[in-house]
Amino acid sequence: MGLRTQRALGQGLTYLLLLLGVGIVAVPFWYMVATSLKPQAFIFEIPPSLWPRQATFANYAVALSKDRFGVYFVNSLVVAVAATALTVLVAGLLAYAFSRLEFPGREPLFYLFLVGMMIPPVMLIIPQFIVAKYLHLLNSLAGLIVVYVTMNLAMQTFLLRGFFEGIPRDLEDAARIDGASHWTIFQRIVLPLSRPGLAVVAIFTFLYSWDEFPWAHVAIQETSRRTLPIAIALFQSEHLTEWGQVFAASIVALIPVVTVFVLFQRHFIRGIATTGIKG
Repeated sequence: MGLRTQRALGQGLTYLLLLLGVGIVAVPFWYMVATSLKPQAFIFEIPPSLWPRQATFANYAVALSKDRFGVYFVNSLVVAVAATALTVLVAGLLAYAFSRLEFPGREPLFYLFLVGMMIPPVMLIIPQFIVAKYLHLLNSLAGLIVVYVTMNLAMQTFLLRGFFEGIPRDLEDAARIDGASHWTIFQRIVLPLSRPGLAVVAIFTFLYSWDEFPWAHVAIQETSRRTLPIAIALFQSEHLTEWGQVFAASIVALIPVVTVFVLFQRHFIRGIATTGIKG
C-alpha cells in the first residue's frame, strides 16, 4: 500500500468520524425541530418520523402566547446579559491584578480563590439562600445576577489570567514609560489584545446564566420574576402530552444562545486555543 493510498484512507476515516459526530449531535436537535412542527396527532407515530408530514407553526403560536412566555424571556435576557457584562468586567480586573500586580500573598490568595471551582454549585444553594435573604435579594432579578456573577468569577478569572500572562510585557513597559497608569494599560492594551479570551468568558457565562435552573427555582417565587428555564419546566408539567408546544418553547429559548455563539465564534475558537482550557 503506497503512501498516497494511506493518506487517502486516513482522510476518508477522518471525514467519516466527523460525519458520524455531526450526525450524533444534529439528529436529536433536528428531531426536536421536527416535533415542534408536528400536529399533536403525529408526535407519537410509530416509527418516528424525522420530517413532519403536515408541518404547522401552531405549536409556536400557542407556546409564545401562553403563560407570560414573553415576560420570562425578557427576564432571562436581562439576567444573562447583566451577569455576563459584570463577570467579564470583574473577572478581567481580578485576572489583571493576579497576573500583573505584585502584592503580598498573591499566589496563595489566587489558589484560595480557585477553591470555588471545586465546590459543586448545588452544595451552595442553602448558604446562598441565607445570604440572599439577609440582603433582601430573594424574588428579584438582582439576586440572580449577583449569584451568577459570584459563581462564575473563579473559573473565568482563571481563564483570563492564563490569557493575560501570554501578552508580552514589553508593550506594557513601553506604555508605563510614557506615563500610562495601570488602568490605562488595562483599558487600552490588555483588553483589546484579549478579545478571544473575553469571548470565551462571555460565552461560558452567558450559557450558565441563561440555562441555570436550581438557584432560580429556589430564589424566585413571584410569577412575574421567573426566568425561562423555570417557565419551560412548569410549561412541561402543565402541558404534559403537548410535546410540540414544549419543543417549540425550547427552540425559541435556544435562539439567544445560538446568536451569542455565532457572534463570538471566531474569537471563541482563538480563545480556546490560547487560554488555559487547552491541555
